[in-house]
Amino acid sequence: MPSLDPSTVIWFVAALAICGVILRPWRVPEYVWALSAAVLLTGLGFIPFSSALAAVAKGGDVYLFLIGMMVLAELARQEGLFDWLAMYAAQHAKGSGQRLFDLVFIVGTLVTIFLSNDATAVVLTPAVYAAAKAAKAEPLPYLFVCAFIANAASFVLPISNPANLVVFGSHMPPLLDWLWRFSLPSVAAIGLTYLVLRFTQRTHLRKPLETVITLQPLSSGARLTALGILLTAVLLLLASAFDLQLGLPTFCAGVATASLIHLRQRLNPMPVLKGVSWGCCRWWLACSCWSRGWRKPA
Repeated sequence: MPSLDPSTVIWFVAALAICGVILRPWRVPEYVWALSAAVLLTGLGFIPFSSALAAVAKGGDVYLFLIGMMVLAELARQEGLFDWLAMYAAQHAKGSGQRLFDLVFIVGTLVTIFLSNDATAVVLTPAVYAAAKAAKAEPLPYLFVCAFIANAASFVLPISNPANLVVFGSHMPPLLDWLWRFSLPSVAAIGLTYLVLRFTQRTHLRKPLETVITLQPLSSGARLTALGILLTAVLLLLASAFDLQLGLPTFCAGVATASLIHLRQRLNPMPVLKGVSWGCCRWWLACSCWSRGWRKPA
């Protein structure tokens, strides 16, 4: 009986896990499929245990980056910052679906660039849906914006997508080198995404919207969160410019922002910690094992 090629088995098991992540049979969480595949491949010896541990250890910068960004995103969600931005866009659309589309596109692009595509896809999307319903607009065109701009703008900066840290690892290009490589493709991707969505959704965008939108004042916690996000973005740009790893600065900035807000308002930080998608970290942990197996099969 011919022996199984380790690389083939790894690819096959990883493909099955990805199908489980996408289809979610029996409503099993995504990270369960990813981690199960990594444990199975390690347990059967297709990925040496030492290599799996080394891969997990190498992903430390990615985990810290993810946790820091997710803390900031969850903080912004709980403080109502994303809801306020979405309702602000709806109010300033002044009854025009096309203007609302443009404003949501701009907000989605900025959130993706400075807070990662996960924040746009997971946190901004519900706020945009609520704003569209308040404006009595068909939500689908604006949800398409969130879904597609989360990909189109994910290479503008190294911090725009956690996958950037995985792909480049310890060989992340300095900021100026990154901008030289990816600025033009990113502008093209964002521009084409805008044109295609604007064209395909033109019928929905012609319909008039509600002009009276109630916009609640921005809370002090939301203002502090916005300031923390802005300072984090500046910090990460400086770290990237000096060719430093981004994980630890992101983690520290997220924890510092959350601590400041919770201490000032005397709130329990547990709701923010519970709201963080820890399954996302488990997913990236599993991907680290797979990537090590693909590079160096047993």
